[in-house]
This record gives sequence, structure tokens and C-alpha cells, in this order.
Amino acid sequence: MIKWAGWLIAIFGAAHTLLALTVEEAGSHAGDWFGGELWGDDLSAMSSANSAYWLSWNSFGPPLVLIGLTILWLHRRGIVPPSFIAWVLGVWAVGDIVVLGTSPSPVILLASVLLLVGARRAARLGGPAPAADTTRAP
Repeated sequence: MIKWAGWLIAIFGAAHTLLALTVEEAGSHAGDWFGGELWGDDLSAMSSANSAYWLSWNSFGPPLVLIGLTILWLHRRGIVPPSFIAWVLGVWAVGDIVVLGTSPSPVILLASVLLLVGARRAARLGGPAPAADTTRAP
């Protein structure tokens, strides 16, 4: 369950970032980003280049990739990820669902539940995460 949660979180973050850059065409503003156009931009009256930047590269997508890969890394080493990660992601996903209505946020909520259940099972068994590969060298 922990492994599934890690993959769901990492894929969700990567998909959000890549789809924003391509399908939503946020990447078309890269020249503005690297040309210094955002340095003096007013966040309360956001330009389309700034909006595209916050939708894609500076969104929650890249940190979710990092969180998902960290969960997978921990799992491979037989370390149960701390449950606060699942709780924070779950609360964040519920808030997102309430604010946005229909969105892909239930995927993160599902990953949070899987992470919590996996951590609880591991604690109940008194050992590392189930199915962890502990034969690898660190």
C-alpha cells in the first residue's frame, strides 16, 4: 500500500507539471520566465506568464514528485514513512476538493489513505513496511 501511495503521488505531481507545461501551454512563457519578466510582476494582478509559471513549474507538482519518490525510497529500505505526510496531504486534498469541486484531488486523497493504512499495518506487524526489499545495500 505504501508503494502504491508513493507511485500515485509521484505520478500525480509529474502529470500535473507536464500537462500544465504542454497541454495548458504554460511552457510557451518560458522566454518571459528566463528573461526576467516576472521579477517586478504584481501577484495580485498576475500576468499570463506569471500565472503559467505558478500553474506549472512553481506549482505543487514538483514537490509532490519529491514526496512520492521519498516515500518509495523509504519503502525500498524498509522504513515506514511518517503518518504526518499522509495526514497533511489528505487535509490538503480535502480542502482542494471543497474549493474546486470536480478535480483530480481525490487521487491524492486515495494515496493518503493508502499511506495511512500501510503505515498502520506496518506498526501493527511491528516491523518495516510490508514487501519492502531489504536485501539491497544502502
